[in-house]
Amino acid sequence: MSFVVKVKNGNRLLFARPVKGQDVLVACGKGHESNIVAWRVNRYLRPLDWVVDDDSCIEFVDTSSFEGMEVYRRSLSFLLVLACMNALSEDVFIRHSISDGYYCELESGSVTEKKLDAIKRELDRLVNADIPIKREVISGDKAKRIFTRQGNMDKANLLRWAAVDPIEVYRSDNTYGYFYAPLAPSTGYMKTYDLIPYDQGMVLRFPTVAYPQGLPPFMPSKRLAEVFTVYARWLDILGINTMENLHALVSRGESNDVIQISEALHSQWLSQLAKNIAVNNNIRLICIAGPSASGKTTSAHRLRIQLQVFGKRVFIISLDDYFVEREKTPKDEKGNYDFEAIEALDLDLINESLVNLFDGEEVEISKFNFFTGKRERGRRMRIKDGDIIVIEGIHGLNEMVTKSIPEYNKWRIYVSPLTGINLDRHNRTSTTDNRLIRRLVRDYRTRGKSPEATLIQWPSVTRGAQKHIFPYQERAHVMFNSATVYELAVLKGYAEPLLRNIHEDSPMFGEAQRLLTFLHYVPFMPADGVPNNSIIREFIGGSCFETI
Repeated sequence: MSFVVKVKNGNRLLFARPVKGQDVLVACGKGHESNIVAWRVNRYLRPLDWVVDDDSCIEFVDTSSFEGMEVYRRSLSFLLVLACMNALSEDVFIRHSISDGYYCELESGSVTEKKLDAIKRELDRLVNADIPIKREVISGDKAKRIFTRQGNMDKANLLRWAAVDPIEVYRSDNTYGYFYAPLAPSTGYMKTYDLIPYDQGMVLRFPTVAYPQGLPPFMPSKRLAEVFTVYARWLDILGINTMENLHALVSRGESNDVIQISEALHSQWLSQLAKNIAVNNNIRLICIAGPSASGKTTSAHRLRIQLQVFGKRVFIISLDDYFVEREKTPKDEKGNYDFEAIEALDLDLINESLVNLFDGEEVEISKFNFFTGKRERGRRMRIKDGDIIVIEGIHGLNEMVTKSIPEYNKWRIYVSPLTGINLDRHNRTSTTDNRLIRRLVRDYRTRGKSPEATLIQWPSVTRGAQKHIFPYQERAHVMFNSATVYELAVLKGYAEPLLRNIHEDSPMFGEAQRLLTFLHYVPFMPADGVPNNSIIREFIGGSCFETI
């Protein structure tokens, strides 16, 4: 019986037998195009060897898109695992992102020049050989046995905790891998990459959506590297290197200990920062910035408390209250409101307010209503000599926001969840996904946004961060890592019901399923033990601060 495959923005194709993505590509006259790495079948992201045997709507996914580039990165990560095993007979730990690359370490220790050259030669061989990356559907028990035999105990144990059965694994060059999402069809797809030495390890470099045909400039942040080093050392002390360790802690009833230790780490850092600021009487304005859902508001309030301990009076101003009214908000190239653009803020009013406050005048700080898109009457504020103002918002480090205030009076802090727990040694958790889940939960609770609307807007948010926020992070005097080791486990209980309510006919259904798949491997923690001054309360509710 024949069936129709409807290609998005293309043809309606009639087939008489089951077909794979590669077959449909040929029928469309595209052949083997290496920039097409996956496809969507009825909104589900599928590998190109996925078989269709009924009427379907499909869309090809290439590396010009964020999700296509993620397929490329996952597949390249698998190649690195293969290369390390083939060349050195040892495993690799893909730790975290750094300057549009992945920082990786070998299990044996430092990456020498000799080892790096051997890995690079093997990577080149794998790409040139164009070896198939074959998908296999096997039982959960068989997968655990395979990964145990390969020495991937973290992967085997996580599969046990998550109870996935059956499971889709990938095999190439006689080695199995599991990457929680589709991979490219063969090793020859990943032609653009580099592997360079860095610190005690190496950085796997790859293209980005902004640099699809080459590699972006490598500009590692020394401050960011220090944050990663401190966090990795702290995780080692806790014994939480991958998600299976967090599962084990939860199963032993140690959730509250993990929460309290995470919160104590934040308190310790903020206390030390407040002490350093308090001894400098020139500092009158603290600028806190970071991408969306970084926890800037709670960070500002907790820093205020710590500064008061050192005898300082502190007043907080949220840049969210200086949005222009909705009809004046700039739009992006697609005609959607661009809330991430700095032009979405009333810069003249911000600077006027700051100058008047430091001149001792009383100023009304209006309140922005996100439901109506209008400003409303707010509180009145007057400060005295020696008082400190904290402004927080995504553009807090942009000089245009505070151009009226001398530099020597400012202290700049970049806030973001900069780290996460790997699912396993080969699969890092994306801090961008972390922020998305935070925002999904918060926006539904406080801003009247459906989960679907948040997902639709998120690509614009991430593009805005790349353009308006990340370029300014190096202007910060310090970076505050607002991540907590337990947060995904707590957010899981809030995010999953929202994501499940996104139906199959929604354009965001596939993205919702991707996030649900990811969260399936995260243990659940109740929110009862999360203190009311925690950054996580900014998103789930119950904060002792005003965080709407």
